[in-house]
Amino acid sequence: MEQSSLLAGTLTIAVLACATPATAQSNDYNSLMALDNSGLQRELTLRYDAGLAASLDDSIISSDDPRYLWALETKVQCGIALGFMRSSTRDETSIRNCANAYARMQVVPAPPPARVTPPVQVAQPPARRPDNCDDSLVATVFFDFDMAEVTPAAAAILDTVGQQVRACGWSRLNVVGHTDQAGSDQYNMGLSRARADAVAAALRSRNMGSIGLDVGAQGENNPRVPLPDGTRSPQNRRVEISAD
Repeated sequence: MEQSSLLAGTLTIAVLACATPATAQSNDYNSLMALDNSGLQRELTLRYDAGLAASLDDSIISSDDPRYLWALETKVQCGIALGFMRSSTRDETSIRNCANAYARMQVVPAPPPARVTPPVQVAQPPARRPDNCDDSLVATVFFDFDMAEVTPAAAAILDTVGQQVRACGWSRLNVVGHTDQAGSDQYNMGLSRARADAVAAALRSRNMGSIGLDVGAQGENNPRVPLPDGTRSPQNRRVEISAD
């Protein structure tokens, strides 16, 4: 009989290991109820001892494992069933609850999903502004006497301005024309405006995007090199470009 009981316990554990909790508890209950009283008492004692051991297992207790609660339930229900068995009474409710709790106690919970650490986003340093981005005076281009045409030398300077717009972050340029002291004030005002218009047109042709251009003229009123009225001066025949 003892050999038969041990075999029944082994078979029960094997069934529990590969069955779902609902199926396992049903199979376990049926196998228990099929035993004689001596075999049933041994199997209930086996489950009670297993529940007691699991309820004292630090690895289960400390990991917040649901098997701990089912171990406590196994110990209680199997203990109740054993109490009835002292008077050779098969209490189906406590035996069924013992089988249920014992089956659920065998289920090892799935490990928590691995925590994926997001990659550290390294902030890129802002692009360094070139040293030659002088907002107060982006460029100065010079003109021949009494002329408003952009010279090849001036065109090369404007090419550089067009290339620097994005790197320097300019959104608006001020284009102001000037003349020397030769000629009348009225004439020089018109000439300085013609020079500023010519430079603005040259800048627009260099595909600088949506950058704004403010065009102005000062004639001979703001000379780079102050000279007597009527004096010709290459330094004063110019257009100055600045940025906001």
